[in-house]
Amino acid sequence: MSLVEDKFVVPVSFDGPGFRMEPLGPQHNEKDHDAWMSSIDHIWATPGFPDGTWPTAMTLESNLADLVRHAKDFENRSGFTFSILDGDEVIGCVYIYPSRTADAEVSSWVRASRADMDVVTWRAISSWLETDWPFTKIEYAPRQI
Repeated sequence: MSLVEDKFVVPVSFDGPGFRMEPLGPQHNEKDHDAWMSSIDHIWATPGFPDGTWPTAMTLESNLADLVRHAKDFENRSGFTFSILDGDEVIGCVYIYPSRTADAEVSSWVRASRADMDVVTWRAISSWLETDWPFTKIEYAPRQI
């Protein structure tokens, strides 16, 4: 089931202060895997990831399968995952998926070595969701500012 109406043109990029985003896919496998594997405890401490079910260590091959799944979700319009990049470095991800209580549930993380970008990306992504997406109610864990 599509998360957005067929007539909605899904953004395929976003430029924020000190980062850019593009759809997450297999081409990001090694850098994505490194980003979150080096940051598991940091991600668990990030608002929106408190249950500890993800991330858990996985192989590069398992990560690739996960990225293929996210790319298929994007293609099917059932969910949208973006890689957060600084140059060619993966510094995080944002996930836009269905919610039981809102139009969409959004979560994002940044790697531990770029923790200073968490509030920056959260603010920019929140604004982008309000202006460029058709959602009226979004669940996106707030950050301490």
